[in-house]
Amino acid sequence: MASTFPHTYFSFLLLLLLPFFSSSYGINTKPDQLHLSSPAFFPKLQAEKLIRDLNLFPNDEINTGAHYNSSLDAPKLVEKRFKMPYLGAASGATVQELGHHAGYYRLPHSHAARMFYLFFESRTNKNDPVVIWLTGGPGCSSELAVFYENGPFHIANNLSLSWNDYGWDKASNLLYVDQPVGTGFSYTSDSHDIRHDEEGVSNDLYDFLQGFFTQHPQFAKNDFYITGESYAGHYIPAFASRVHKGNKDKEGIHINFKGFAIGNGLTNPDFQYKAYPDYAMQMGLIEKPDYDRITESIPACEQAIETCGPTGGQPCIDAYNVCNDIFSKIMDIIGDKNYYDVRKQCVGDLCYDFSNMETFLNKKPVRDALGVGDIDFVSCSTTVYEAMLTDWMRNLEVDIPSLLEDGIKVLVYAGEYDLICNWLGNSNWVHAMEWSGQKAFGESSNVPFKVGGAEAGLLKSHGPLAFLKVHDAGHMVPMDQPKAALQMLTNWMQGNFVMAEQSERTAPK
Repeated sequence: MASTFPHTYFSFLLLLLLPFFSSSYGINTKPDQLHLSSPAFFPKLQAEKLIRDLNLFPNDEINTGAHYNSSLDAPKLVEKRFKMPYLGAASGATVQELGHHAGYYRLPHSHAARMFYLFFESRTNKNDPVVIWLTGGPGCSSELAVFYENGPFHIANNLSLSWNDYGWDKASNLLYVDQPVGTGFSYTSDSHDIRHDEEGVSNDLYDFLQGFFTQHPQFAKNDFYITGESYAGHYIPAFASRVHKGNKDKEGIHINFKGFAIGNGLTNPDFQYKAYPDYAMQMGLIEKPDYDRITESIPACEQAIETCGPTGGQPCIDAYNVCNDIFSKIMDIIGDKNYYDVRKQCVGDLCYDFSNMETFLNKKPVRDALGVGDIDFVSCSTTVYEAMLTDWMRNLEVDIPSLLEDGIKVLVYAGEYDLICNWLGNSNWVHAMEWSGQKAFGESSNVPFKVGGAEAGLLKSHGPLAFLKVHDAGHMVPMDQPKAALQMLTNWMQGNFVMAEQSERTAPK
């Protein structure tokens, strides 16, 4: 949630840098002194060190792709079917049978930007919903989710692939997009294409979606859902509003938009930063004297957030630094605990190692299969991260009530052991959100969410809004509880969230 770490994992690049930034630069946290005591700037060297420590560091900070054709006459969308190398279980399957696609979309409202995506047709039924997954960061690649969370594959230490029995392509036609431009395999030859706010991000995603459904009209009639994690708690509400507006204004192809799901997200910083001490206290991470001392920083954070308006700017950067001091004080106490899963200790500097993915994606057979040529793969971009800093402390919950009123389904879920985007902060903003069903939602009971006959979480819902606290999971619910995550997605999309688990689906042989 509200931390600052450019982690290579889709959702958390954004959350990884927090403790370093707020402790490494003199920050005044008194209510009457909200600006940095030294000039505010993104400590890029710190970000680069963190990514290097994670063994994920691209040659360039963003993909420039200057040698690629940027002619306006080039097709807007170029796509190919592919079979992923080193996937032994699919050795007998054809490219057509797998229904796996990789492509580039030339963003029309850009100078020279190309957005890379992967599309995996449903392993079960091509009439399943289309689900797009957005990686957070900001600035982390969607491939992180493909190989480590809810994609079709698992990657082994020997770089071979196996089928993920709980990949979300078993319940949906699944899209992954490298966005904003400059992350993953997406690229541009013009720095003006680097986005700084949710307007730019959501417009690019909407343009991509129009291009995708133009290329795949047979899927345009399917239900459509937006999902993602961590900093995608910002992306998703903005993108959802853009899609809904496009439908209302009859722009382009009508998208059969049904709902969106935010996992362990950063959506409303005001509520989520204030929840850090409470969550840490509840989990036994800090003692009462620590709690009392840390909560003294909350008024300064609240005041700083008030100065951060919808247009971003320097006040939002100041708020980012002031509020992250709360998280830093907790980290000073808990030391080497894994801030993504407080049951565990960190392994390595950033608690996880996703370097197998980067090694795999640098293999020539893989790059040839995906059609990316010699474009650099940027797992997590410090340039994109820096560009989005003025967006960080903005409240994106403001876009959600009107969507609920129009019947768009909203699911907010969170693993119970995540500190950085903890369930308590998410629950607080969800309950405080003003909409016509707020009172009824608040009065509704928690009911067990069962998987395989066992309780996998606690669910609260009313009308189109649902909140799920997932047991035995940290920041990455689909990685920690893959079976529960797949059933969560399936039941939610089918509208039978509180019903008994469905029969398992098997991967193709």
